[in-house]
Amino acid sequence: MHYLDESHILLFLLQLFVLMGCARGFGELLRHWKQPALTAEILVGIILGPTIMGRFLPVVHSFLFPADAIQQAMLDTIAWLGVLLLLLDTGLEIDFSVAWRQRGNAFLIAISDIIIPMVVAFAAVFFLPGRYMVNPDQRLVFSLFMATVMTISALPVAARVFHDIGLLKADLGFLVMSALTVNDIIGWVLFTIILGIFTSATAAIGSIAFIFAMTVGFAALSLTLGRRLSAAMFDSLHRLGMPEPGTSLTITVLLGLLFGTFTQKLGIHALFGFFIAGVVVGEAKSVSEQTRGVISQMVHSLFVPLFFANIGLKIDFISDFDPLLVALMCGVGVFGRYLGAWIGVTLTKVPRINRDLIAIAHTPGGMMEIVVALLALEARLITGPVFVAIVFSAVFSSVLLGPWMTRSLTRRRKVTPAQFLSKDTVIPQLAGATTEDVISELAEKITESTGSLDKEVLVGGAMSREREFGTAIGNGIAIPHVRLAGIRDPALAYGHSPQGIRWNEPDGIAVEDVFFLMTPDGVNDVHVQVLACIATAMTPPQNRKRLHDARSLDDLFGILQSLLGETKAKGKFSKHDDRKSKQHT
Repeated sequence: MHYLDESHILLFLLQLFVLMGCARGFGELLRHWKQPALTAEILVGIILGPTIMGRFLPVVHSFLFPADAIQQAMLDTIAWLGVLLLLLDTGLEIDFSVAWRQRGNAFLIAISDIIIPMVVAFAAVFFLPGRYMVNPDQRLVFSLFMATVMTISALPVAARVFHDIGLLKADLGFLVMSALTVNDIIGWVLFTIILGIFTSATAAIGSIAFIFAMTVGFAALSLTLGRRLSAAMFDSLHRLGMPEPGTSLTITVLLGLLFGTFTQKLGIHALFGFFIAGVVVGEAKSVSEQTRGVISQMVHSLFVPLFFANIGLKIDFISDFDPLLVALMCGVGVFGRYLGAWIGVTLTKVPRINRDLIAIAHTPGGMMEIVVALLALEARLITGPVFVAIVFSAVFSSVLLGPWMTRSLTRRRKVTPAQFLSKDTVIPQLAGATTEDVISELAEKITESTGSLDKEVLVGGAMSREREFGTAIGNGIAIPHVRLAGIRDPALAYGHSPQGIRWNEPDGIAVEDVFFLMTPDGVNDVHVQVLACIATAMTPPQNRKRLHDARSLDDLFGILQSLLGETKAKGKFSKHDDRKSKQHT
């Protein structure tokens, strides 16, 4: 019998240093190029694993990653902790209450984006040769699993791209995140049931019914009674003045461990328990955006890179690479999810001009696709070549998302925020100290400028939107907005707060720059583009510094015009032109 000794610990520390250093370093490089860090983390594993180092530098590889059971178990344990926390963090990013309020459109999009990709994928893989299956006699279960893989869209990847283009806090981002939330929850329930059926000793109707009942029942109980109890607990801790973010972080991880233990005992995978625990904690409004950000940074900086790099240490991506299978998985995954979301959004009242963006947002498989595939590989449900094809499909769809979405945006009619900003709606120094006070100040400027609006209607509409989905986007910027029926033209106001305002900001940086956008109801193209242009213009720190260094109102207005008007408009704004898209919905 072999025991853990100091040599194991020494090598384990060296392995962590190499894997984390390379994965994080390469990941930040790709992030600078607007690509997901996931790509770098998997590439590092491929380079250090049997694919590259094991093939060309076998002595170095065997020294650094020896075939020692204890050594491999240590690395696998930390990697599995990483994926458990990843599912916890994924659940945290889901706002179930928001999705439930949007359940009409979001539910239609999500259901379509589950059924159609499943049908497309099932039809594509059912007739694959038996060599791709661990057990050709289980072709039906294999096909159901592959169909399920193709339904799970990567909410974190879509959220990151929407954040980068400035639309995460827009109504469009609001709808997409709600639809992806429903997609995630239903997709994980389906996968958990299928995995439970496969690993069950018998596939009898009674066993299937039990797994189904346990999975759905646990999810339903957690998302009703569980989320109310969780919210009450975090509210109590907040009132007691417990130190943050440490307290919320501890309670969140403990709930993940509790839910994971419970689901594992029931025969449902522990990952599902961690995911549901994250959703439950995400419902607690006392858990601030800053605290959620700390949890996310901890998970994605320390644990996630190790998990995905460790995947490359297990698989030889050259010997298991099948180009036709990879092409099939990439095509089926992207096409199926796009088609499903596009058909779903056509069934809603979402304007036609936004359909393409919403459908594109559902195409990445990303981290979740790989996690599901790894579980299936370890359960011997799929073979190495199928796993490699799924990994390539996930990476391909994640890399494709940013450029594809940017191209879709550039095809819209060009407008600039500067078109709707006047000197009369610029406040060099905001007096308000709260979100509502600041919105009220800016709304008053807009009503004075237009001379025909009710300030209270503006403030009420904007605050209602804030309570549903906050509009602070990070870097000290907030873009509250409201859509009103019966008005003719958009209007934009800007205010600077030297002291900073707490706005439930995602990065903990107090908001100093506030843009208040009002658009006519139905003018969707203008609304989306203005929000995206403001976010893009304000992202560089040197641009924010220019605004903060302005010495007069004229100077401030000139800088705003320069920053928000650099993209030349093709013509004067016409509400009639923008509404053309709505006539076709």
